[in-house]
Amino acid sequence: MKPKIPYQVLSRLILVFAFLIAVGSSALAQSGELALKSGDKFTLKVGGIPDNEVAQIAGTYTVSDDGTVPLLHLGNVRVSGVKPSDLQRRISQAYIEAQIYTHPSVVINMDGEAATMRQVTVIAGVTTPGPVPYTQGLTMFGAIGARGGPTTFADMKRVKLLRTDSNGQTTTSVHNLKDYEKHPEQDAVLQPGDKIIVPE
Repeated sequence: MKPKIPYQVLSRLILVFAFLIAVGSSALAQSGELALKSGDKFTLKVGGIPDNEVAQIAGTYTVSDDGTVPLLHLGNVRVSGVKPSDLQRRISQAYIEAQIYTHPSVVINMDGEAATMRQVTVIAGVTTPGPVPYTQGLTMFGAIGARGGPTTFADMKRVKLLRTDSNGQTTTSVHNLKDYEKHPEQDAVLQPGDKIIVPE
């Protein structure tokens, strides 16, 4: 029979795992960036074009149901399924290839709720509760570690995961992360907008 992992060792494992997640997130920022989808809002800023046309292009856009946004001179441009950083390059290149602008500079920032939904939040039971930037493959264990690991009195046997679906319905599941080595399947892969509560 395997001995149980001491709490101090578990805490250190979580911190090491969080460090690896942070390093991986930095190196794989592009892979962790979420693609745009219908209903997303983003702010577009543009430079390197005539001043009288900046106001006609710059602004806040909402991705339509058919996955497009209307852009001056380009018409409806498909953006659904494209990451913001890629879209910046695509729009700039489209203007150049159409010989409309020579050196346009496009910057896209996610707006409001869409930006919030690209993170998960550890609400309680960790050293520094708060948001964690979402990256593909992020797990509960990793998110807890990213907020400093569990507190001394945290109950890692009853970690709650709150997930809200597209209809606004929230479901709660309970995960035992204390015996992570024996039951790694308890460490759920997170989705943007998930919330974690570690009871104390």
